[in-house]
Amino acid sequence: MFKRTLAWIDQRFPLTHFVKDTAEYGTPRNLSYWWNFGSLAGVVLVLQLVTGIFLAMHYKADIATAFDSIQHIMRDVNYGWLLRYMHSTGASAFFAIIYIHMARTLFYGSYRAPRELLWWTGQGLLLLLMATAFMGYLLPWGQMSYWGAAVITNLFRATPFFGEQVVHWLRGDFQVGDATLTRFYALHFLFPFIIVGAVLVHLIALHTVKSSNPSGLELKQKDIIPFHPYFTIKDLVGVGAYLMVFSVFVFFVPNTLIEAANNIPANPMQTPAHIVPEWYFLPFYAILRSVPDLAGGVVAMGLSVLIFAALPYLDRSRISGGAVYRPVYRAMFFVFLVNMVVLGYVGAVPPTDRTIIIGQVATLVYFGTFLFLPFVSKKEEAFLIKRGLPPAVMDSLK
Repeated sequence: MFKRTLAWIDQRFPLTHFVKDTAEYGTPRNLSYWWNFGSLAGVVLVLQLVTGIFLAMHYKADIATAFDSIQHIMRDVNYGWLLRYMHSTGASAFFAIIYIHMARTLFYGSYRAPRELLWWTGQGLLLLLMATAFMGYLLPWGQMSYWGAAVITNLFRATPFFGEQVVHWLRGDFQVGDATLTRFYALHFLFPFIIVGAVLVHLIALHTVKSSNPSGLELKQKDIIPFHPYFTIKDLVGVGAYLMVFSVFVFFVPNTLIEAANNIPANPMQTPAHIVPEWYFLPFYAILRSVPDLAGGVVAMGLSVLIFAALPYLDRSRISGGAVYRPVYRAMFFVFLVNMVVLGYVGAVPPTDRTIIIGQVATLVYFGTFLFLPFVSKKEEAFLIKRGLPPAVMDSLK
């Protein structure tokens, strides 16, 4: 019966071919656990979709009832507290996984040709994820939610000629209010499904150019193995490890990643002492604050995200493998990571003369890493070729 049903479907839709093609997708046999974070991001996306749909069944997108509806979900809905904490913790987990996934790509140089489109589709996913998270942050209608949305939407006043109109269009009103909450709720519900479509495009690009590997070299056919069962098992190990860490946050310290001020209903007449975004926006927020001019700060913040798309052309070295064979690039990578932590700290603390100077220096280091990369990468390549590289790496340069 099952075979007959499957044959009937295959005559009308290539189901078996699709499943077989996915399972037998050729994968380098030397992939490490750093390659688990791509599939792990997919697992987290599914959890966010499922929990978000159930939360939407009880949430009220109205400024008079939004905060109370969250309390109703937490206190009265069966396992509502679990759904809410899984969703809020899952948002932070999603960004942590994506940032680690990006760091792995940077370290191993997986953004290089022929994987430029794969890298760019990933950058598009990051922008969609940031927009979704920003709009979702307003929905609890707490103090930090309200004032965070007010500050960020106000940044669009820097838009040349049409700044006021853009802000009014985003808010749907002259201030953050009921219209803003309603449209942010609608878009926050819609964007995850757009992200699913973008993920499919990302996967098609991945299956076209194939996965990179820690060596950075093109492997022979004997070094390629099917994705299933070898890497499905490896991914399941990663999912198990993730769920253990995730469960600790959800069941024991769920409020660690929720601003305390967000447990207070939004009050437009009372500004919090210090307005901060979620932790995953802090480095970019610090870059915004490091520029004294509003328009300049907005441009710098936007470029700090978009500049990653230029990496395939900024890195002019022909040596594959990213930081594996390139000591100078490796040093720049770790300096960049430390600098991101510094920017995160600066974005989290109230601005003082000392933190402003630290933020400005860290911002210069951030952009300097990208701007000096073309020059450094060519000089490093010439030095390493003269000094000598492993034969396989030298062969890849020919």
